[in-house]
Amino acid sequence: MDENRLRVVFMGTPEFAATCLETLLDGRHKVVGVVTAPDRESGRGRKISCSAVKKLAIDRGLPIEQPVLLRDVGFLERLREWNADLGVVVAFRMLPEVVWNMPKMGTVNLHGSLLPQFRGAAPIQRAIMAGASESGATTFLLSHSIDTGDVLGRVKLDIHENENAGSLHDRILEAGKKLLASTIDNIADGTVNAKPQSSLAEGTEDDLLEAPKLFKEDRIINWNSPTAVIHNLIRGLSPYPGAITYLPSEVGASKIKGDAPIKILESSLSEKTGLVPGEISTEGDKLIVGTKDGAIEIARIQPSGKSAMKIQDYLRGIRTPITSFVSLNI
Repeated sequence: MDENRLRVVFMGTPEFAATCLETLLDGRHKVVGVVTAPDRESGRGRKISCSAVKKLAIDRGLPIEQPVLLRDVGFLERLREWNADLGVVVAFRMLPEVVWNMPKMGTVNLHGSLLPQFRGAAPIQRAIMAGASESGATTFLLSHSIDTGDVLGRVKLDIHENENAGSLHDRILEAGKKLLASTIDNIADGTVNAKPQSSLAEGTEDDLLEAPKLFKEDRIINWNSPTAVIHNLIRGLSPYPGAITYLPSEVGASKIKGDAPIKILESSLSEKTGLVPGEISTEGDKLIVGTKDGAIEIARIQPSGKSAMKIQDYLRGIRTPITSFVSLNI
């Protein structure tokens, strides 16, 4: 038996986390328990659905906890009973110190950026939205402040030209699950080299970009912005949740919370000139929109209540020609 085999408690919820858990289950360490989000109602039928992590845990016969409150006395007692050497967190809620400090060796988090850049809930989307040329994955120890603990490992990935968040997410997942497994092995073997994030920062703390949670206002396209900014917004929010815009008839007092936003899912830079911001030019099977400093060509779109489609299919299906998208200064 491997004397350096750790007892691990895993905490996570979405498919990203489930993929990492599966990698750990196929490794040398023992996952003694899983913590994931409570089941919830979803869909029109309000059927009860569980997280991807729970489904995998059930398939593998692992003990599961789904606390509503992470300070619940019963939940904390269950954690103590698991007697974990190490906690591992992937895409989960913010943990109170009583939880992350309970395992003997602390708790490791996998984050989808090159910390200390892009701390926060939406690192993959925010990196592309900011026009960053590189991203990656980082493993670090949880501490009192969010995403600030000592770094245990990093893997760097170039962000490809025109790459969207979905593609980058998948590449970070592949690299991240391997990084997480190797980090845990290094902790077990006593070979991990923890580094303070300040030693990895380029420039000062003021130069670091944050990655806060995305809200609807963050998704609305301002056609008065430069072309590159709009293109990066579309890439960073594709395929989900999608950058949004509106037709003039859909704008009024409720223009920010309009009922029928159009999602713009794919774009490219255009050389067309002479369009004012938000003005639309339809040339053959192309849809080009004016920006602050040029124009952008829309390649994929999703009207409200419909599936995503190529712009050619969208143009064939509309009855009344469209002349502009609403430009919002927000």
